[in-house]
Amino acid sequence: MAGEASAEAARKSSQEVTEVSAAEPEFPVLGDDRAAAFFDLDNTVMQGAALFHFGRGLYKRKFFETRELARFAWQQAWFRLAGVEDPEHMQEARDSALSIVKGHRVAELQSIGEEIYDEYMAERIWPGTRALAQAHLDAGQKVWLVTAAPVEIATVIARRLGLTGALGTVAESVDGVYTGKLVGEPLHGPAKAEAVRALALAEGLDLSRCAAYSDSHNDIPMLSLVGHPYAINPDAKLRKHARKLDWRLRDYRTGRKAAKVGIPAAAGVGAVAGGTAAAIALHRRRR
Repeated sequence: MAGEASAEAARKSSQEVTEVSAAEPEFPVLGDDRAAAFFDLDNTVMQGAALFHFGRGLYKRKFFETRELARFAWQQAWFRLAGVEDPEHMQEARDSALSIVKGHRVAELQSIGEEIYDEYMAERIWPGTRALAQAHLDAGQKVWLVTAAPVEIATVIARRLGLTGALGTVAESVDGVYTGKLVGEPLHGPAKAEAVRALALAEGLDLSRCAAYSDSHNDIPMLSLVGHPYAINPDAKLRKHARKLDWRLRDYRTGRKAAKVGIPAAAGVGAVAGGTAAAIALHRRRR
């Protein structure tokens, strides 16, 4: 009796799984050229913050002193322990990076970025997130990084991962030399959403068929734009928001299986303008 009951339960369970799988549409959809995927970088694609790893590589090359390295180390420690983007720390990191690269040639930093990726970043890519990005690529869709990190760093990472490209914060340069200023605002929060919207318009994408991935509640504006939002390694606020709206969740920090939860059918004028400009500029460079 026990054996028969067990077999019957297993059979019913198998049928239920089949029915659930059949009811859920294939995603990403193969050959849908009006769909694309947008990935946040820090703590979504890569453990920690790209800017901090970049700072570590610049210190190794004697771009700045030990005192400044200690500040970078503290900011990175905070990011890893808290698992969230602290606006004050991120602003300090950006200011530090801008002052450090001032006077250096863009080509020099791009070349160094390739070396720093191999030294500090490659081993910190989350395999689970990388697999999600690859699924979109395998389906014939474009995949973009969307990050507040410098566009030079973001572009290196995107290229190394075989992604389509990257949107990032743009540092001003004159005659190929950094001035120590930004072009517009950092690509953060609402600016990411505007950058994605502008890029989607330029590329002829249907946002309701696109996907976006992030760990931070700061990216809720970007996640809310698309038909397929994912919370990856989410902070507490994003996790709560994602559960409320039945967004998909993936957490690669503990090794536990990801919870798959359904598929859901701004502020700051300067940030919005900066995000839109970044998307349009990138599209023009690619044409």
